[in-house]
Amino acid sequence: MYNILLLGSGGREHAIAQKVSESPLCNQLFTAPGNPGTAQVGTNVSLDIVDFFKIEDYCKKHNIHWVIVGPEQPLVEGIYDYFKESPIRVFGPSKEASLLEGSKTFANDFMAKYNIPTGASKTFTFDQIEEGKQFIDDQSIPIVLKADGLAAGKGVLIIQSKEEAKEEFEKMLKGKFGDASRQVVVETFLDGVEFSVFAMTNGKEYILLPEAKDYKRIGEGDVGLNTGGMGAVSPVPFFDEALKTKVIEKIVSPTINGINEEGFDYYGFVFFGLILVGNEPYVIEYNVRMGDPETEVVFPRIDSDIISLMESCFEHRLNTVELSTNLASASTVMLVSGGYPETYEKNKLITMPPNVNKNQQYFFAGTKNDKGELRTNGGRVIACTAFGNDIQDAVLKSNEMAELVDFEAKYYRKDIGQDLFNYLKK
Repeated sequence: MYNILLLGSGGREHAIAQKVSESPLCNQLFTAPGNPGTAQVGTNVSLDIVDFFKIEDYCKKHNIHWVIVGPEQPLVEGIYDYFKESPIRVFGPSKEASLLEGSKTFANDFMAKYNIPTGASKTFTFDQIEEGKQFIDDQSIPIVLKADGLAAGKGVLIIQSKEEAKEEFEKMLKGKFGDASRQVVVETFLDGVEFSVFAMTNGKEYILLPEAKDYKRIGEGDVGLNTGGMGAVSPVPFFDEALKTKVIEKIVSPTINGINEEGFDYYGFVFFGLILVGNEPYVIEYNVRMGDPETEVVFPRIDSDIISLMESCFEHRLNTVELSTNLASASTVMLVSGGYPETYEKNKLITMPPNVNKNQQYFFAGTKNDKGELRTNGGRVIACTAFGNDIQDAVLKSNEMAELVDFEAKYYRKDIGQDLFNYLKK
């Protein structure tokens, strides 16, 4: 049995913590810094998730066997490398491998090298502003601008005019997203439907987890500003065996093969942000960890023991594993603070329903326990996850859950998954 430290504080970490706590291989679960949800299934710890020295000290004092990394920042900053010579196992890739998420340019170069389909792109720095503007003039609209580095899910702009694109391009290179936009990638716009595929890998073998589709725009009808995610559904109705085979052959297998060829240390998840253009899948982005709110629908659908899966990953036995998955559909609807993703207020009292049935779960994100009262503590507050007979049924139940939670200026999208309902009738 293992003592496990999970890093992170969002809905993703609550969903991971829930699944880890259910494993007979988990002895003790600690989450740093955690939230009121993770506190229900383990012990919260006040640690800075990028202070590796203090994390190491805590691990030694509490006989921690594994560190599971939820968010990207500790991975990009090298937590795997810090613990590489330690007996403590870190479930997450090396600093070099994490550049697949940490640098859009690195990821594009990797995909070009291994013939993985993605949109055409070019990267520019501050001293190439005029050259970049000329490149934008030569493109068709809409134009995609991406901050090269990490920008908390908000560093991608899709712009409908060349003049506005040139203005935003200059703002980005002048620091709109801080260090993340020291370099800006200008990409060809791919017109299609987005979805996400997830793999657990040790850099040589892999298994596919349930797929998902998330919704990033703040407004219903997919309008308005990008957010960290307003909801998600799983499975994806159009992800049939033919498309799955294409994704594996053209994207997943070449990616894992590339990771192996490059010699990257990689024990963890690969998140493939994909878009279906016609009948062909393309990569929009890689993440080197699970997504949020996708985890809140993917992990509840995994029936297999998650710690046993991770153990197989570390011990290079993934090719002997058969994943057991709940065949029901799952939906999650994110409750957010009024004003998010721009200015919003915190510390609003949250009222929760007294009872929830076994096919429903609230995953806490931007929340805190204040003297026994649950209060808001972030933009995305609570993910409302429900199972249903199909996507439509699951979404209906998630929306019902959302109505039962109350806090001042609560907002959520009521149309999560609606674009997929037509697929259910085919």
